[in-house]
Amino acid sequence: MKTMKQYGIDAFTDKVFTGNPAAVCIMEQWLPDDTMQKIAIENNLSETAFAVKENQNYHLRWFTPGGEISLCGHATLAAAYAIMRFTEPQCTQIQFDTLSGTLTVQKQNGLLTMDFPSFSLKPIEITEAMIQALGIKPAKAYLGADIVCVLENEDQVKKAVPNLELIRGLDGLLLHITSRGTSYDCVTRSFAPKCGVAEDPVCGRGHCHVVPFWANELGRQELTAYQASARGGILYCRHADGRTILSGKAVLFSEAQIYFDE
Repeated sequence: MKTMKQYGIDAFTDKVFTGNPAAVCIMEQWLPDDTMQKIAIENNLSETAFAVKENQNYHLRWFTPGGEISLCGHATLAAAYAIMRFTEPQCTQIQFDTLSGTLTVQKQNGLLTMDFPSFSLKPIEITEAMIQALGIKPAKAYLGADIVCVLENEDQVKKAVPNLELIRGLDGLLLHITSRGTSYDCVTRSFAPKCGVAEDPVCGRGHCHVVPFWANELGRQELTAYQASARGGILYCRHADGRTILSGKAVLFSEAQIYFDE
């Protein structure tokens, strides 16, 4: 029987029970992929992050209940928080080697700031399948790694009840719906049924799609974004030179010892 420490961390918030929960395992060596996938399924969170220090950097991987993915924002924030609080408390900057390249996270002005690649978006046709999946006709639609549907206002974003099974039939890994905000520059929700996640509470990956879009639409690089899920979350964002810079807070919810047969 193997044992391993696991941290439960709420990301993009400073209060537990809000933001996006992630499980984080900081390990000395890698487990088999199948074991990490089973741990992610057992946790049944939108993301479980696994990190191993290799030379000066940490190698970071993200598993949803539906499989490994190439980029996750909130679990990167959670992993950095765990390392800076428990593993290397003197550390103020971490470089993660990931499937999306090297991602840097650093402490800045009471926030954790992450440097991520931006996704390029191309306009796509608004199809009947898209309208049926959303339950509303979007004003515009775009495709990057995920689909982004722009709605007329934040009330539409907050009240939308998408059909998760129909979302599975659309292109892209996730579906994000977004609009201009009233109290925030933009308001977004993210759905990931292909990953075994109905609605992602606060999606950093999604903001690597929507922040470049809204920076262009609003004509400025710095934005404050709100994820309008039931839990809610705030992201302080900047877009420059093809990168999306996401800043936020995180808070510890739990420490656990997990037991498994490798």
